[in-house]
Amino acid sequence: MDKPRISITYCTQCNWLLRSGWMAQELLHTFSDDLGEVALIPATGGIFEIRLNDELIWERKRDGGFPGPKELKQKVRDAIDPERDLGHVDRANRNEGLDS
Repeated sequence: MDKPRISITYCTQCNWLLRSGWMAQELLHTFSDDLGEVALIPATGGIFEIRLNDELIWERKRDGGFPGPKELKQKVRDAIDPERDLGHVDRANRNEGLDS
């Protein structure tokens, strides 16, 4: 069975490459053995979309901004392995905003 593919389409005019790369790094670190690919796709026009295979799981305009790493990891986990425990990411929000 093929492993899931994540694509992050980001606006080059808005300088969102570093944000996109950081999110890709977070996903690859957490799901290193579960993902087949994380692709960064440059675009223009204020776009920021994250797709799991062909399903849109985050869209900046629709979802009100950018996802945090906790939120993004939970969305990916829920789609590819709902029983997986993400450790501190799934714990109480007492450290919200810190290294998620």
